Amino acid sequence: MNLKEVEKIAKALSDRNRLLIMKAIQKNEGKLDCSAIVDSLDLSQPSISHHIKRLVEADLIIPYKEGRFYFYSLNQNILNDYLATLKNLQSFND
Repeated sequence: MNLKEVEKIAKALSDRNRLLIMKAIQKNEGKLDCSAIVDSLDLSQPSISHHIKRLVEADLIIPYKEGRFYFYSLNQNILNDYLATLKNLQSFND
């Protein structure tokens, strides 16, 4: 993982609401739709959509469509790579 990817993920994780979204997804066995996220957090739907967009851009969550609804799951591969990179800071590729 290069430094730019680490930076993008760190910025996405620096917001409390995004962490709460990821926690809500994890609590629901790694799969949650947008309306359930809105119901579980005290935020408006447009605000949730903004935070979801940032998490998707950082590859932290993966969107997929089932029928009319979009669901989101955690991207465990990216999370594991991110944590491994932080554990070994010398591995940063500028």
